[in-house]
Amino acid sequence: MSCVAVRWSFASTAALAALGLLTSCAVGPDFRVPAAPETERYTLEPLKPRTSSSDAPNGRSQHFVTGRDIPQEWWTLFRSPRLDALMVQAINNNPNLQATIATLRTAQEAVYAQEGKFFPLVQVNFNPTRQRSSAALAPPLSTGASPQTFNLFTAQAMVSYTFDVWGLNRRQVESLQALADNQRFQVEAAYLTLTSSIAGAAVTEASLRAQIDATNQIIELNTKMLDILQRQFNAGYANRNDLALQEAALAQAKATLPPLRKALAQQHNLLAALAGTFPSEGPRGTFRLDDLKLPAELPVSLPSQLIEQRPDIRAAEEQLHSAAALVGVATANTLPNFTINANGGYINTVLASLFAPANQFWLLAGNVTQTVFDAGTLWHQLQGAKDTYDAAAWTYRNTVVGAVQNVADVLRAIQNDADTLKAARDFERAAKISFDLAQQQVQTGNANILILLTAQQTYLQAQIQVVQARAARLSDTVALFQALGGGWWNRTEPPVEKKFDVGTGQADALGDPNDPPNVAPGVSPRETRTP
Repeated sequence: MSCVAVRWSFASTAALAALGLLTSCAVGPDFRVPAAPETERYTLEPLKPRTSSSDAPNGRSQHFVTGRDIPQEWWTLFRSPRLDALMVQAINNNPNLQATIATLRTAQEAVYAQEGKFFPLVQVNFNPTRQRSSAALAPPLSTGASPQTFNLFTAQAMVSYTFDVWGLNRRQVESLQALADNQRFQVEAAYLTLTSSIAGAAVTEASLRAQIDATNQIIELNTKMLDILQRQFNAGYANRNDLALQEAALAQAKATLPPLRKALAQQHNLLAALAGTFPSEGPRGTFRLDDLKLPAELPVSLPSQLIEQRPDIRAAEEQLHSAAALVGVATANTLPNFTINANGGYINTVLASLFAPANQFWLLAGNVTQTVFDAGTLWHQLQGAKDTYDAAAWTYRNTVVGAVQNVADVLRAIQNDADTLKAARDFERAAKISFDLAQQQVQTGNANILILLTAQQTYLQAQIQVVQARAARLSDTVALFQALGGGWWNRTEPPVEKKFDVGTGQADALGDPNDPPNVAPGVSPRETRTP
């Protein structure tokens, strides 16, 4: 292809492409950000500003602060260095989080690939052939030889461009970008689920360990009482039935230990898995309830803020955005399609003189295509796209309603957890007095063994209830931070992106540390909303 032909083809194509973009429009609905919930609170009546309190550990009153922002590292409010260290390990190594980040990169590449269709497609081709024609046919080339055997060399460049007159490609890019944003919020959801799961598992481990300690304490007391009854039986002051009842009570208390130890071991394995390690490499050390401090002030976002902060709501919004853009795609498919093609190059039977001016050829062609009859296929596809958008709208609404309910449930739980702990503490105090008196009476021979057994069982239940109530306050506080979105918008640095080599079992940081991250650091929720 001559230089003149090349300049004319590319210049003309670029000019026509620019003209097409300037004069085109994007059909279909323009996406609108969904309206905020009309409700201004989560509960039927105004939320009480404080919970009740008690003298039990973790029994302090908690204060609800409406509109307060949530720190990204909200788990630091529990003031547990071990929990902080485990969070860092998990965020850097959790396989599920890294898988969602890799999926986000896939979604972003799909956007970049679709954006390439805004530009002309340019291809070059070199095609050498050797062929022989029958002597019975007219000679295709004047070589003077019979039969006709010749070489043919073709070098050409091809340019094609489809004008985005109706915005079909722009709507397609818009849809893919919305899906990429959806995946971004799936990453945030995975991040939030990971951190809240670790905090919840730490509380559960601490609760199980405290229940084991309480059970061991009861076993120790039962063992002492058994020794006393054994001595009384040997001296003739107690009968065999009393001794057997105490032996049964001790055995019953010991029987509650294996299930607790089993649950504790499984909880340890869960923490190891969340941290991205095997159980044998799991986190060292222990979590105890006394090491987890109950946050005194709890943020409560307004429902209008909630839709900007919850990753699941934002993901549902982007799914709705994608569905809206696909309505435009389906609409554009029903309208005429404008394309232009340019093809030029050189062809000759001798390679050495292939690029001689006399061997030049070129072709420039335009094409307009309009579907006239397809038995309603395009129309039904358009109606289907509109129905998909309607379904996405209802899914979004359902997600918002569920999120508001989630927060309301947690707020109710936190209020009642404080009352439960207060009642459990009173129960424990009364049960301890009753148990101490029963012990004294049995030791002096002034009480029936059944009274002691009842007091023992009641005291054990009271201790376990206090432990469970303490753990519930901590767990539901974790649940509140999760329900409110977890503060992802305040993140200053994204999670480290890694690539896993299945052959070596090693994971290394992806790319140059100075490269811009694929997972954006947190920004204001309002700034990330689609305009």
